[in-house]
Formats: sequence, structure tokens, C-alpha cells
Amino acid sequence: MSAPRTPTPRKAFGLLSLPERNFVAEALRTETVGGVLLLLAAVAALAWANIPALGDSYETVSHWHFGPESLGLNLSVAHWAADGLLAIFFFVAGVELKRELVAGDLRDPKAAALPVVAALCGMIAPAVVYTITAGAGGGSLAGWAVPTATDIAFALAVLAVIGTSLPSALRAFLLTLAVVDDLFAILIIAVFFTEQLNFAALGGAVAGLVVFWLLLRKRVRGWYVYVPLALVIWGLMYNSGIHATIAGVAMGLMLRCHREEGEEESPGEHIEHLVRPLSAGFAVPLFALFSAGVAVSGDALGKVFTQPETLGVVLGLVVGKTLGIFGGTWLTSRFTRASLSDDLAWADVFAVASLAGIGFTVSLLIGELAFEDDATMAGSVKAAVLTGSLLATVLATVLLKIRNAKYRKLAEAEERDEDLDGVPDVYEQDDPEYHVRMAEILEKKAAEHRRLAREKAAARDALAQVPGGAGDRDDGPA
Repeated sequence: MSAPRTPTPRKAFGLLSLPERNFVAEALRTETVGGVLLLLAAVAALAWANIPALGDSYETVSHWHFGPESLGLNLSVAHWAADGLLAIFFFVAGVELKRELVAGDLRDPKAAALPVVAALCGMIAPAVVYTITAGAGGGSLAGWAVPTATDIAFALAVLAVIGTSLPSALRAFLLTLAVVDDLFAILIIAVFFTEQLNFAALGGAVAGLVVFWLLLRKRVRGWYVYVPLALVIWGLMYNSGIHATIAGVAMGLMLRCHREEGEEESPGEHIEHLVRPLSAGFAVPLFALFSAGVAVSGDALGKVFTQPETLGVVLGLVVGKTLGIFGGTWLTSRFTRASLSDDLAWADVFAVASLAGIGFTVSLLIGELAFEDDATMAGSVKAAVLTGSLLATVLATVLLKIRNAKYRKLAEAEERDEDLDGVPDVYEQDDPEYHVRMAEILEKKAAEHRRLAREKAAARDALAQVPGGAGDRDDGPA
């Protein structure tokens, strides 16, 4: 009787499959460009709001209203950016979540446990830190959800600026973490920031979503069908009292994201490739432009660390996010007996966790919703989000730079393609044809080296036979 086989311990942050690696690389490229634009938009907003020569033009433009009053959509520019443009961002988030559930890491419960638990702990811990800090200082607990969100685009922009090449496994973890983080943020917005419901409008939005789903089911094609329907659903959802971005998430989740026979990409992947640049390159930066413009002064920054609400936001992002994600990852790997990849250390996980403390887009949105009736506190909370994100950026930069040489070697190993077939060598180690190709390449190199060796030896022998050459040189004492 053979001895029972001991299961091989699962590796946390191990090598991704080739299709998943390619998807992650493409997604992160778009998000990185969008993150840089987001960063520029935030800087522009701060400059616009604080340059005296521009006066109150920032507030004037942000609060300028337009839209059909009869449909309940006469909104300010800032409101259109938060409720309208961010619906595009959340639509992409919905598609990403659907893809992760049917074709990505989240489809495997064992693999999904790590990012899901890490994201959940990374949202609970900041909320607890905020509640303790604000409660102890006698502040409002309304902003408990502000530090719970991670801005993946901003985080990737930081990586691009500081020149850090994370291994693909850590990049995929950060992306999946952000997807799950977005899901929980959506649930928070839907559950905790819906005060009054217009059931007629809500019923119309649900009916519109049913029609949207039926059209997808019947394989109806054409943007001229879906875009007008999506706008109607969005308008009804806005008037229902539920935050309008939920409409974007719902439609994104309805798209089919698994590939059928003969398909190079699913409809969900195709739509995501089309809409993601619009989201990352236009919608989110424009939202940042009309949301991040807060007054910056020594007095304002001092209040960030003295008011209990704003201090809670800063500590929630910098301390709560980092400890929550790191602790959730460590506990999950411990209880599932998943060992860390041989090439990584727990310090790397801690560094990525600190990077997740950059909460910008969704944190600003939740801050506006949490303190909707207190414009002064809403502005202070925005300043706290910017301050906390800046501190998290500095912390992550220091931690990642310490290990940057190691990351660069890992990234180079993952990208190496010595046989020039377009597939990294690390994914072909079990392919016999790869080793045949490498043998041919190495044999050619060996033959070339042998030829050079013969030429050099012949040249050296010829030099030794020439009178006065190296062979006739008198090396004895003068």
C-alpha cells in the first residue's frame, strides 16, 4: 500500500498563468497612463483653487448648473462629474469584477480567499481606526467609510513615477485587491448613503436593467441601442435616490466575460478595452479636477492633524489600510497553509499594502456624500484624503525603493524571451519544443565561439613566429 501523498503547499503570489499575465499587463498599462493624468488633474485642481489671481473661478465653474430641470437633472459641473462621469468608472469596475469572477483569480475559491480577505480587512481596519480616532476626539462618525477605498490608478501612477517594476504576481494582487475593494465601496455607497427612495424611478431603473440584460441575452449588437438605454437607466437611478454610479456597476456585471469557442475575446473584454481608456483618461481625471480643489494653507494643513474627523481619515489611510491588508494577507496564508513565493518576502507584501493606502477617487466621493450637509467639513475631509494619500505615497516609495533592485531582476526574468517566439521563457519550461529551440540557439553560439577561438589561436601563433614578435621577446634580465 503506497503512502498517502502530501499535498504540495500552494504558493501565495506565485507565477501567473500566461493569459492572466497578459491581461494584467494590458490593464495596468491603461491604468498607469490614467493614473498619471489623474495626478496631473489633482495638481491642476489644487493650483486652480489656490492661485489668488484666479479668484473664485474654481468655485464658480464647479457650481455652475446645467441640464434638464424637468428630468431632475439640472446639476452642477462637480455633481455631473461625481454622479455622471464616475458611472463610467464604476461600469469598468463592474466588468472587471465580472471577469475576475468568471475567468480571473476570483473564480477559484482558494485563490480568491487571499485578495478577498485582504481587501475586506483593508476596509474594516481603516473604518475602525477612523471610528476610534474620531470617537475619542468627540468628532462625527459619519466619515467612517472615507478611508476604506483604494485608488488603483493613483497607486500605479506612483509606481510609474518612482520607476518601480513590481513582479507580475504583486501587480495582479494589487489589481484584484482594487477590484474587490471597489465592490465593497459600491456596497457601502448603495447601503449607507441612500436616504430616501423614489420607488417609481427605482422601478423604472430596474425595468431598464432587465431590458439591458435581455438585449445582451439575445445577442443584440450596436452601441446606438445600448448607449441611449444606459443613459435612461442612469437618469432613473439618479432620481431614485440611490447613487447613480450603481447603475454603471449593474450594467457592467451583466456583460458576458467568458469566451466561447472561436472567440478571441468575450463581449465584456471587448467593451472594457473600448471604455477603459475613456474612464481612465477622461472621466476620472475630470472628476479629480472638480473634486480635489481644496484651499491649501498652513492653517488648513494644521487642522488636518488636529480635527478628529480629518485625523481619523489620515490615520485610516496610512495606518489602517496598511495593517489591515498586510494582516489579512498574513492570516489567510497562515490558515490556508499557502506559503509565500520563494522570490518574495513579507516586507514586499507590507510595501504593497502601504501603497493601497492611496485613497483618492472613491474616498473623495464618499467624503462628499458623508458630509453633504457640511461644506466646511467636506472640504477638510478632502484635504485629509489628499494628505493621507501623500503620506502613504511617501511610505510606499521608501519601502519599494529598498527592494527595487530585487523587483527589477524578477521583472527581467519574467520578460526574458531568448528564443524570440513572443512568449516569455519562464512559461515554456515544460515545452519540449522550447528546449529544442534553445539547444539550436546555444549550439550556434557555441559554434561561433569555437570559430572565434580558432581565429584567435591562429593569430597568436602567427604573431609568435614573426621575428621580433612576442615569441622572440627577450624576457631575461638586462
